[in-house]
Amino acid sequence: MDFWEHYRRDFPVTHHWAYMNHAAVAPLSRRAAVAMQGQVEDAANHGAAHSRYWYETYEAVRLAAARLTGATAEEIAIVKNTTEGLSFIANGLDWRPGDALVAVEGEFPANYYPWENLRKRGVEIRRVPQRQGRIELDDLDRACRGARLLAISWVQYLSGSRIDPEVVGEICARHGCLFVLDAIQGLGVFPLDVRRARLHALAADGHKWLCGPEGCGVLYVAADLLPQLDVAELGWTSVARWRDYQSCDLTLRPGAARFECGTLTTVACYGLAAAIELLLEVGIDRIGERVVEITRRIACGVTGRGWELLTAPEAGIVAFRKEGVDAAETVQRLAAQGIAVAPRSGWVRASPHFYVSEEEVDRLVGAC
Repeated sequence: MDFWEHYRRDFPVTHHWAYMNHAAVAPLSRRAAVAMQGQVEDAANHGAAHSRYWYETYEAVRLAAARLTGATAEEIAIVKNTTEGLSFIANGLDWRPGDALVAVEGEFPANYYPWENLRKRGVEIRRVPQRQGRIELDDLDRACRGARLLAISWVQYLSGSRIDPEVVGEICARHGCLFVLDAIQGLGVFPLDVRRARLHALAADGHKWLCGPEGCGVLYVAADLLPQLDVAELGWTSVARWRDYQSCDLTLRPGAARFECGTLTTVACYGLAAAIELLLEVGIDRIGERVVEITRRIACGVTGRGWELLTAPEAGIVAFRKEGVDAAETVQRLAAQGIAVAPRSGWVRASPHFYVSEEEVDRLVGAC
C-alpha cells in the first residue's frame, strides 16, 4: 500500500466525492473533525472547567505551524484568516509618502486589498504582470529595486504558477526589500524554511491545503520584524500581562502572539492543530511530490481531450478550458457525477490533494 492510500482513510470525503477543490475549501480530515467534536462536547458538558486544555491547544497550533515553516513558536500568531494576517503587516509598518511596494497583477483579493489600501497613505504600488499565468523573476527583480516590501503568493490561485521562496527571498535581500508571502495555496503541500527563504512574514488560513476549519489560520512574523510593526488591533491578549486583568500595562507580548487581540475560536484551533499534525506525520516532501504527480496526470488527460491549459502544472492547481464550453456548466455537470472542481474566470480549476486516487483523476478526465 502506498503512503497516500494508507492516509486516504483519514478523509471521509472520499466516500462521497472525487474531491479536487482544495484550492477553494478543503474537506476536514477525520482527525480535525474528531478533535473539534471532542471540544464541542466538552464545552457543552463542562463549560470552561477544562479551559487549561484550550491554552495548550493554542500553543499546539503555534508549535505545529512552526514545524511546518521552520519558524519558532514565538514567531507564530493565530489569526482569523489570510487577509487578517496580511493586514497586520500592511497596517503595522510606518509607511511614508513615496514608499514603494511590489505586488502582482491578478492576485487573489486577500493579497490585493490590504496593500492597495495603502495608496491613500501615499504608497506607490508596483504591480508585476503575470505573463501567460507565470511570474518572471526578471520582472520581480526590476520592480523590487528601491521598494520597501514585496507581497506575493507562493502559488497563484488561478494558474497554479509557483514561485521558489528561496529564489525570491534572494532577490528581496539583494534589494533590501521586506518579503511577505501569501502562503495559503502552498502551505501543507510543499516544504518551506522561512530562514532559508529570508521571509519576513507569511499568512495562511487553514481551510485549504491544511485541511482544517475555516476562520482559523496562522501568521508568521520574523523576530527582527516585530519591533518595526505597530499592533493595529490591540486587545487584552496582546499584552505581556494579559492574565492579570487589572494590570493596565501596555507592554506587548514578546512574540507574534501580540497580534492575537482577544478570545480565539477555540474549536477551530483544536481542528487546525490536528490537521497540521496529520500532514506533518504524512511528510510534506511526500505530499508535494504526490500532489504535483496527480496534477500533471490531470493536465495530460484533459489536453489529450482537447482542453487548453492556462499553465503547465507546478503545484496542486491546474486550470483548463475549451472553446465553446462553459466552465460553470462543466463544473455543475461534474458535481452531478460526484466530482468536485471549481469555475474560475472562465476556466475549470482542479486542485487535488495527495490522497486523491488515480482512479478519481481518470474519472474527472473521462467526464470532461
